[in-house]
Amino acid sequence: ENLDLFARMRAGEFEDGARTLRAKIDMGAANMNMRDPTIYRIRRRPHYRRRDAWVIYPTYDFTHPLSDAFEGITHSLCTLEFEDHRPLYDWYLGALEFDDPPQQIEFARLSLTHTVLSKRKLLELVTSEAVNGWDDPRMPPLSGMRRRGYPPAAVREFCDRIGIAKANRGITNLADVIVFSPPPSRRRWSPDTMSPVTRPASAHAYLTQRAARPTYR
Repeated sequence: ENLDLFARMRAGEFEDGARTLRAKIDMGAANMNMRDPTIYRIRRRPHYRRRDAWVIYPTYDFTHPLSDAFEGITHSLCTLEFEDHRPLYDWYLGALEFDDPPQQIEFARLSLTHTVLSKRKLLELVTSEAVNGWDDPRMPPLSGMRRRGYPPAAVREFCDRIGIAKANRGITNLADVIVFSPPPSRRRWSPDTMSPVTRPASAHAYLTQRAARPTYR
């Protein structure tokens, strides 16, 4: 009966939300993610590659471990909000009997204060043309940081100094970590080589411009 219903879901016989395919685990589990979670649901939305070929789509929790296993991933590094999802990740891999299953490990998310990090919100900025593409100097991706003037060595210094944590924390910005007292071996940057800057119209404009830029000495 379940296979028949799933085939009919695939054939598009049911409306959106009328049926779902769920894993039989434990409805009494303390972890809500293990309470017979949804695997497939009906959603009539065009896929960016398959267009209208499919009307059912798998959930992220189902595709995550399978994609890792199929692609030969050994360690799946996630942020801490996925810690409660790890038992389900392991359950799927065990139920499908993969010989060498991947391992999920969670680490703290790097949160830069006063910086938009959400990919959805950044995409909205790009698509609405509020910024000049992903490499706009105001954008936080590496391409934007490069145009803003951060050299690769500065970004590597930033990563070296903050390290990896298992507890969430916030860091004001990249300059706060690497500007003050950098090691002598890393003191290779000068303000003039950071980024192309237009000539300020006045002394006040110059000071304002300099205050907004990280300096390396």
